[in-house]
Amino acid sequence: MADRRCTHCPGSHTGERPCLASATTKARSWLLIEHPGPWAERIEDTDLPEPVAEALARAARHGVRAQFIRVPGRRRATPPLWVYTGFSGDTAPDGRPVTPWLEGRELADPAELAGLDLASVAAGRAPGFGPPVADPLLLVCAHGRRNACCARTGAPLARALGERFGDQVWETTHVGGDRYAANLVCLPHGLYYGDLDEQGAVAAARAYHRGEVTLDRYRGRAGLPEPVQAAEHFVREHTGIVAVADVTVESMIADTAVVRAGLARYRVRVERVDPGACGPGCSENLATYVKREVALLNGAALV
Repeated sequence: MADRRCTHCPGSHTGERPCLASATTKARSWLLIEHPGPWAERIEDTDLPEPVAEALARAARHGVRAQFIRVPGRRRATPPLWVYTGFSGDTAPDGRPVTPWLEGRELADPAELAGLDLASVAAGRAPGFGPPVADPLLLVCAHGRRNACCARTGAPLARALGERFGDQVWETTHVGGDRYAANLVCLPHGLYYGDLDEQGAVAAARAYHRGEVTLDRYRGRAGLPEPVQAAEHFVREHTGIVAVADVTVESMIADTAVVRAGLARYRVRVERVDPGACGPGCSENLATYVKREVALLNGAALV
């Protein structure tokens, strides 16, 4: 296997580079399928039973993000296999308000995946494929074929979290942002964290159990454009509001957002900045965002 570490990128995996506003922008609906591995660099290239391959193809057609998951620290034979679906957005594609949800069940036969209505999942509607999942799912990227650092840092982190949070924790395939390994995704809300050590990951997981985010190493929320993630981050940083549901970006036009935070509304102006190339052969997107203004909409400047 080729060594795909990002060691040529200064600050990779060290916390030196800012990771805000870097959550994947294309994932609001999710399909998680237990697969013990080995995982190919692209999950669709993995040697798969036909029902699993067909489910991945349907997920791709409907725009549902598919991830393989496995128990940290061991390779449980499948079937039976756990399958989860979920939606992490606050609004459905048709504009309906949605409360993020998860449901899942253990399948005795992968052929049962044929009954999963992925069109409903993509639309933000729970398909009733399994019972609702009350506890969060904590996904740690450990996809070594994609990036060696994800296995080197992610696998031990998943084991450590598993000792504290039990079967809520899964190793998973590529979640985006390899240079931020170790990466954690908290579902159903799709909260991304990066550059984590065990202490930071435990703090993020405990905060999520309380319905909160912790801004330290918070990458953003999946499914939102990067400028929107940045506006949310800067308002949380300014106000100290950490409840997941208490900060919402109501609109974003060019570089300016209107953000509701608690009972107040703010105008937030952000700017995308590019620190430049990180080294020969590096194709990573290293751009980030800086705050230009945070002001109450009644006109009182709070920068």
